[in-house]
Amino acid sequence: MDRRLDDLDRRLLSALHAYGMDARVAAVARVLSRSGEHGALWLAAGLAGAAADRERRGAWLRATALIATTHLASMGVKRIVRRPRPTHVEPRVRTAGRHSFPSSHATSAAAAAVAYGTLGGYVVAPLAAAMCLSRLVVGVHYPTDVAAGAALGAAAAGLGARWIGAGHG
Repeated sequence: MDRRLDDLDRRLLSALHAYGMDARVAAVARVLSRSGEHGALWLAAGLAGAAADRERRGAWLRATALIATTHLASMGVKRIVRRPRPTHVEPRVRTAGRHSFPSSHATSAAAAAVAYGTLGGYVVAPLAAAMCLSRLVVGVHYPTDVAAGAALGAAAAGLGARWIGAGHG
């Protein structure tokens, strides 16, 4: 990575991580981070949508499958890129792995915002944005990790939007 971009990445992370000095902000960021582990929040939301919206059950299940797939794809990219997690800030949560690029939390969050947005779940987008920011506040990703994850998730869900709406549920 270009040295200037790397320096900017570190400085932005330090600035956002500093918001976690407020105990309330840190607590919310930890809850968001934990609930997003392995895409759990988004998968549960999709299953709840499928249970509540019988007419579009199939669409909710396809959206949920798409989110799970994007999460797995991000984990595959992590194994290829192998970028270490930040070490210049103290992490506020434990992580499932050592690699940070791309953020799988951001991937599944952005995928959920797009996929569930196609089904009218517009409230997901602000929660997904908060999830992405939480990864910086807890100090386990660089901003470029989060941006790349969000781009991957949004692009994949955007490409899969027609499949989500396919059929009659």
